Amino acid sequence: MTEPERVEGRPRVVVADDHYLVREGVRRLLETSGRAVVAGAVGSAGELLDAVRRLRPDVVITDIRMPGGPFRPGFEGIDAAHRIRADHPATGVVVLSQFSDALYAFEVFKHGAEGFAYLLKDRVGDLEELLGAVRAVAGGGSVIDPKVVEALMARRAVRGHRGEELTPRERDVLREMAHGRSNGGIARALHLSVSAVEKNVNAIFMKLGLENSPDSHRRVAAVLAYLGA
Repeated sequence: MTEPERVEGRPRVVVADDHYLVREGVRRLLETSGRAVVAGAVGSAGELLDAVRRLRPDVVITDIRMPGGPFRPGFEGIDAAHRIRADHPATGVVVLSQFSDALYAFEVFKHGAEGFAYLLKDRVGDLEELLGAVRAVAGGGSVIDPKVVEALMARRAVRGHRGEELTPRERDVLREMAHGRSNGGIARALHLSVSAVEKNVNAIFMKLGLENSPDSHRRVAAVLAYLGA
């Protein structure tokens, strides 16, 4: 099979999923969009590592569970993602999962948020959500699925915590930050002014005792620090 050529402005992607229909569905969705180049599609963790070595993609999209490779059962996709980021730091990784459980999200981001996205599989059919995550990790940014953030917030609320609570609006802004959006993007999503978003972001970081930053991966790291506290 002839290797697809690189196209300016279109991220080069390798898709990995052990389920053929999911793998082909993601591949065709990206190819049909004309906004990404699918360099390869594989069905195991071992094949994924080999494809990344050979094809040098900008982004990998992988299932959380993948057979093969010297990885932990049930965490093969996550372990492969960490190996890829360590060996090929210019390659971003989007991890797809059917689990909103906090354990998997923290496993993905446990070594840092930069260049990682964690999306639930029901987002795959939403082209803009998927491409947004692809673009974010290709540029070193990060994304956490909003549904996962909501689950983590619910767990935190049940567990209880010390410190000043966020207002409902601040929690809305926090969810959008977790999705990798800039202040302008948050403003559009929540129908607020940019200045109002900036005020809420500053309040969030002040309440959490965290450093403010315009970098998306550091903002996501701050979200994780809050949710994991």
